Amino acid sequence: MSSDRSEAVRVGLVALFVTALVTSQLTASKLLAFSLPVSLPLAGDMLVLPGAALAYALTFFASDCYAELYGRRAATVVVNVGFAMNFVLLALVWSTILAPGLPGQPVDPAAFRNVLGASTAIVVGSLSAYVVSQNWDVFVFHWLRERTDGEMLWLRNVGSTATSQLVDTVIFVGVGFVLLQGLPLGEALALIVGQYVLKLAIALLDTPFVYAVVGFARRNGHAPAAPSAE
Repeated sequence: MSSDRSEAVRVGLVALFVTALVTSQLTASKLLAFSLPVSLPLAGDMLVLPGAALAYALTFFASDCYAELYGRRAATVVVNVGFAMNFVLLALVWSTILAPGLPGQPVDPAAFRNVLGASTAIVVGSLSAYVVSQNWDVFVFHWLRERTDGEMLWLRNVGSTATSQLVDTVIFVGVGFVLLQGLPLGEALALIVGQYVLKLAIALLDTPFVYAVVGFARRNGHAPAAPSAE
């Protein structure tokens, strides 16, 4: 029974990673706006961020849990397979968009395309940010793990996620909005601040859940990996 639970954790983390990743890809084009009780530098009194921010933040939670339990090499495999799955997602979505639609159906084909067919700029920005930030997250997580001899899980969870989320946000906005869509620098900086504030808050808040998942797996048959394990 313990081995079954341990395996369920492994499958569940991969499933969460891929599900959150796919969801973030589909929701990236909608911009959200949240009013703040205080004014932040650059962002002002409103956080503006892509709809993908929450879902994408969960990918770092899943990858950190996976890296802690199964090692750097296994986590890197999950990250790179997830990158490939982005292209599978795009192929499936666009094949559906381009397929002939039944006349008179409730969902207008043009609206369907506008909602699910993310712009090329968003896709390029998202994938560019993903491949750099997720691999950086795994690298920093294990660098901190080795430096602390496997102690202070909270430090490597927050440290790796905080730095990788910053890298991800800058690349995503820089490529997807500034370079390919010509967004003014001031608006881009506000978008970066809005995204990063939320992502950093999630990185801090998800630490107890990382401990819970790792603790559950180890109580149910998963042996702790050595700090230098690949």
